[in-house]
Amino acid sequence: MKRIGVLTSGGDAPGMNAAIRAVVRKCIYHEIEVYGISHGFLGLIEGNMKKFEIGSVGDIIHRGGTMLHTARCEAFRTEAGQLKGLNQLKKNKIDGLIVIGGDGSIKGAQALTRLDYPCIGIPATIDNDIVETDFSIGFDTALNTIIEAIDKIRDTATSHERTYVIEVMGRNSGNLALWAGLADGAESILIPEKASDFESVIRRLKRGCERGKKHSIIILSEGVDHGFKYGQKIQEATNLETRVTILGHIQRGGSPSAQDRVLASRLGGKAVDLLRANEYGKLTGIKGSRVVSLDILDALASESKINENMYKLAQQLSI
Repeated sequence: MKRIGVLTSGGDAPGMNAAIRAVVRKCIYHEIEVYGISHGFLGLIEGNMKKFEIGSVGDIIHRGGTMLHTARCEAFRTEAGQLKGLNQLKKNKIDGLIVIGGDGSIKGAQALTRLDYPCIGIPATIDNDIVETDFSIGFDTALNTIIEAIDKIRDTATSHERTYVIEVMGRNSGNLALWAGLADGAESILIPEKASDFESVIRRLKRGCERGKKHSIIILSEGVDHGFKYGQKIQEATNLETRVTILGHIQRGGSPSAQDRVLASRLGGKAVDLLRANEYGKLTGIKGSRVVSLDILDALASESKINENMYKLAQQLSI
């Protein structure tokens, strides 16, 4: 490996910059040229890349978002688009590519792998829905952002004795909702992986009122229902004053947590090591406290799952 490219794709996640920094510095340490590709696979197709030096990634480890920017690229979903990207890599003599992103980005890396191009994926998504790794870059920071918001909402919920529905991100994964709900003692946690039993939510609210509870917090994953619609249903069923907060894109921003910075640095360094060792078509990940590499073609073979024991515990603690 004499020249390696790196890009970020899909939704941004706190810690992406730390991963970029790790890839660039690790490459330079091993005397490998490294090129940053702007705007994800769209930038790859357009050949939007430049050589990075040590200073190119200075003062970014603590910043959210991605300095390489990101974009959705429908063209790269097609074989024609993939071949255009591959031609740009060969034209610029890029020997291997590191892709940082979520499931859509990993699919792009899988496509290049199937075209026999040396590619490594690094999981970075606040949804934490890449099955092959315990955690993806950005999840911890987003989780802490949610918890901070819930803590503040709980203050006003207590003051006004209201029920609050808080909608969080996650698409078809309930990990953010589950972890945030358990961490903040939510009365109900509604996630896509579990059938939504509206009547049990209402029973729980009424039971709380009967024992003198003055407020309730309900965490709703966006993959289940729309927050305002769900809040209206609750108010109609209980006659309790109900408010809704949709946290939205605030969950993606902010300075990455220490855990995300360390995770990103470790996975970024591992990605470069894999390319140097001619171990292509891999996904870096974390299992327990150990950094691992997995076959990237199998990375999305299974559906994202939640921790069943955590879900049961959350229900037991919210009686």
